[in-house]
Amino acid sequence: MSTDPDTILLETEEHMDKALEHLKNELRGVRTGRASPAMVEYLKVDYYGSMTDLKALAAISVPEPTQLLIKPFDAGAMPGIKQAIEKSGLGLNPIVEAKQVRLVIPSMSQERRVKDAARIKKMGEEAKISIRNVRRDANKHADGLKSAGLPEDEAKTLHEEIQALLKRYEDDVDKRVDEKTKEVMTI
Repeated sequence: MSTDPDTILLETEEHMDKALEHLKNELRGVRTGRASPAMVEYLKVDYYGSMTDLKALAAISVPEPTQLLIKPFDAGAMPGIKQAIEKSGLGLNPIVEAKQVRLVIPSMSQERRVKDAARIKKMGEEAKISIRNVRRDANKHADGLKSAGLPEDEAKTLHEEIQALLKRYEDDVDKRVDEKTKEVMTI
């Protein structure tokens, strides 16, 4: 358990940062009209029985604005990569060539854009839930300090600072969700 207000605030901010970082990584994987290695780099590939990020198994490049080229470091990873892309829900059709997989990014239908916008909103809500859970735990620690002899006014200030952190991180989540939604909805 944290023993002083500064440590509680530091740990709270650290945990909220992790939740925000997770959201950023998830948002990178959401498809827009353009090709981006981030769309596929965190896809989990079954590589000899262990689930591995695609970026650890292959070089991912963008030869054209609407194409991705995936060159596995080990040819044995090809079937797993193809399968991971097909199961990803990105709506992409992998074309297996000699020693590489080519992904042609089709332009997105309006229906697809709306679905992805809803998915982005859900990711944002999940990030906010994580951040609120961090706040709840921090408030419990603060209450623990109060019962351990922390003066009432200092405990109140600590609760206010925790709430201010929550507000700052929630605003950041909203901003990122709005930007990504705008990017997806732009044709």
